[in-house]
Formats: sequence, C-alpha cells, structure tokens
Amino acid sequence: MIEVFATNITSEGKAKRILTQIEEVFPAYIANFDLEDCDKILRIETEQTMIDTKSIIQLVNEMNGEASLL
Repeated sequence: MIEVFATNITSEGKAKRILTQIEEVFPAYIANFDLEDCDKILRIETEQTMIDTKSIIQLVNEMNGEASLL
C-alpha cells in the first residue's frame, strides 16, 4: 500500500526529523519526502499493514507542519 501526502515542509532538517519520528512510531512504514515537488510530497509505503493516514497527519501537525492526503 502507498499513500501520498501534500505538506508544507520546506527544510531538509525538518523533513529528516519527521521521517525519524515516522520510523520510530511506524517501523513497518518506508517514508520519504520530495521537497522539490510543488506539493512537498511525503510518500509512505508498507507491505504489511494499512497506512494510518490520520496518525501520519497528526504526527506532522504535532511537529509544527501540515499534511493532507492526496
């Protein structure tokens, strides 16, 4: 399963901190950012489970960012 989110994340540092949190909370997820894309894409992939999109959005919000499912 793959989910794609539009975000307002613009810095590499903040993106890395968010990715670290995602890896800690959701070890089965593979996540990456495409900050070059106009939507500052956060892409999450997993083979084992459904992706908890609400929790991902909440996690980004808690780290002073915004994310919405595309």
